Amino acid sequence: MTTTTQQKLIDSARHLIQTRGYNGFSYADVAEEVQVRKASIHHHFPGKSDLARAVVEQSRALIVEQTRSLGGGAFDPEEQLRMYTGYWEKCIADASAPFCVAGMLASELPTLPDDLASEVQAHFRDLSNWLEIVLTQGAQSGRFELQGSARQEAESFMAMVYGAMLAARAYGDPKIFGEIVATGLNRLISSKPRKARPQRDRANK
Repeated sequence: MTTTTQQKLIDSARHLIQTRGYNGFSYADVAEEVQVRKASIHHHFPGKSDLARAVVEQSRALIVEQTRSLGGGAFDPEEQLRMYTGYWEKCIADASAPFCVAGMLASELPTLPDDLASEVQAHFRDLSNWLEIVLTQGAQSGRFELQGSARQEAESFMAMVYGAMLAARAYGDPKIFGEIVATGLNRLISSKPRKARPQRDRANK
């Protein structure tokens, strides 16, 4: 499948934001990476904030789709969290995505155009909603021990993940991310033994 010029521009902007931040790149940088003229970029995205907003919108769309899929049936809440943190652990280790694009933009929020700032804030609301669903299911099934409400725990878990990203970057050591999130997950996972299924359920298997 051939990647369109528009998608190449979005991919380039994502990488530049992840590594430099919104205020650290220009259309000249994108044009050089994608090998197009700046006029071509303006054709697809009239302004820089339009391009950055398209990057965030793609990330939001993935989270929204994942949230919808959770409503479709049973799922393993611990596996969901490990897949989420594992994705970032891999991306930070191989430098393919050293920092979440929304996290980088959030650090620059006061300087962002209003439309882009609103998109970034919506990204965090979507992520928090997804985490709240996963944590609620985990608590109801006895997999997780929550110290506060599912909403509070979701915000706390999200803060831990982004803090771990920041620590890994600050120390220049990708392993730090995995160590921090592993500690957070272990604190969350219930130490209580899971209830055995009734004997008749086993007999019906």
